[in-house]
Amino acid sequence: MLTSLFINTISYGHASEKVVSGDRQQNQAVVSEETQSDQQDLTAKGYDFSSQTVIDLAKKLAQSPMQPMEKAPKALIDMDYSMYRKINFQQNQAVWGNTPTKFSVQLFAPGFLFKDLVTIDVVENGRAFPLNVSADSFTTPSKEISELISQVGKYAGLRLHYPINRVDHNDEFVVFQGASYFRAVSKGQSYGLSARGLAVNVAQPKGEEFPMFKQFWIERPSSSQDAIVVHALLDSKSVAGAYRFGIYPGKPTRIDVKATLFPRVDLKHVGIAPLTSMFMHNSSLDASDFPDYRPAVHDSDGLQILTGKDEMIWRPLNNPKNLQVSAFSDNYPKGFGLIQRHRNFEDYQDLEANYHTRPSAWIKPLNDWGQGHVELVEIPSDSETNDNIVAFWQPKEGFKKDQSYTYQYLMTWSNNTPVSMDLPRIVRSAKGVKLFTDSPEVVIDFNKMPDVNVDELIVNASISKGKILEALIVKNPHNTGVRVYVTFDPQDADLAELRVQLKQGEAAVAPTWLYRWMKE
Repeated sequence: MLTSLFINTISYGHASEKVVSGDRQQNQAVVSEETQSDQQDLTAKGYDFSSQTVIDLAKKLAQSPMQPMEKAPKALIDMDYSMYRKINFQQNQAVWGNTPTKFSVQLFAPGFLFKDLVTIDVVENGRAFPLNVSADSFTTPSKEISELISQVGKYAGLRLHYPINRVDHNDEFVVFQGASYFRAVSKGQSYGLSARGLAVNVAQPKGEEFPMFKQFWIERPSSSQDAIVVHALLDSKSVAGAYRFGIYPGKPTRIDVKATLFPRVDLKHVGIAPLTSMFMHNSSLDASDFPDYRPAVHDSDGLQILTGKDEMIWRPLNNPKNLQVSAFSDNYPKGFGLIQRHRNFEDYQDLEANYHTRPSAWIKPLNDWGQGHVELVEIPSDSETNDNIVAFWQPKEGFKKDQSYTYQYLMTWSNNTPVSMDLPRIVRSAKGVKLFTDSPEVVIDFNKMPDVNVDELIVNASISKGKILEALIVKNPHNTGVRVYVTFDPQDADLAELRVQLKQGEAAVAPTWLYRWMKE
């Protein structure tokens, strides 16, 4: 079973910090309260930096075998969660925390699950400077831990702060921590699904490879800027890469990603713009195997795809009994994402996890991605602390050694799919047995069709194994849309793919519904 390096229920440190305005010059020291001598020391260690710096480093890395990442000392790795969560970055040490810049940066100490050490530099006026660790950088349970972290001299990750909810508080809204994982929130949201820089050999027999962000560079924004740029150097056994993240906090938060990749070997199974999420159960399609007072437990409930031919696809997620891998072939995709569609507390009834505030993540390609498929991996799970859903773009030809590949895309961390907002959507799917029969039946609700004449609509339903027995459509006044009933006979199949599309003449009038039915 794959387990995310993020644990859904962990909350590290403080969620916000007070914004302090000031009149300091734009070239003041990167860490508040630094002395003039410290500034001079940093300046002496600085070096010229641009996006090309990271690309050149990645290209050079790929020309030789990967060197193992530096690890935290055993005493830090052996800490349990309760001990690790007591280590917090000192807010008065926040990078740019006491300057006119709207952004500030806090850092994560190595330890617990986060054993890999990363280097973090800041960039000002085209010069990069290292961020050093001191005994005062973190509050810790003991002096020994403080000294050990100081001796290590590196970090486990970083988090960005900006006033996205209140003008007088800097809220944590983006975190980079663990392998190439990162996640973000928009105004009013709480952390849920995660993204990764790259996925390699997901769900393959020889085992998954987890690329690492081994070094970060953070560009200092001016006091008037509402965006920040982070660069990252990725390294893995099979590939090295340079990443540029243009990050725009707000409603919603957006991240403009450019990845330049240099394979060390031929790669057949590589995932671009991977998303990682959690789906345990809901009350309509995938009931819980255990008693649970909550009608649904998930960070995402569906995969949505906008194909190169403008077909919108909705695929509800499963928590299967066995590993399931699905591929949705496409040419020049226009977008895909893992979506948390239900946004009301009543949908989840969870006062602690607040699943109704978890973000959706939508990937919009910004350059030519060519042929390939969106791959969905659904992993059996019995715990909501495990991420068991993975989705990414798989290039048809994979990667070839000694070539370079560039992918650009825009990530939007919204409450729902940020495209086709005014068009009909699938808002609910359910399954059961048709009344007075033993035949399986699925029910699909479409909204935003208030004036439609159902007599003019055609339900185009198909099944990969077995046969469709009946397809019926009726108006649904409760969501100003329609409801579709599809009854089918899977015959002897253990698994069958269902496809349902609403048409008016030859034109589709709503997203296509796909579902993998599995015999229970």
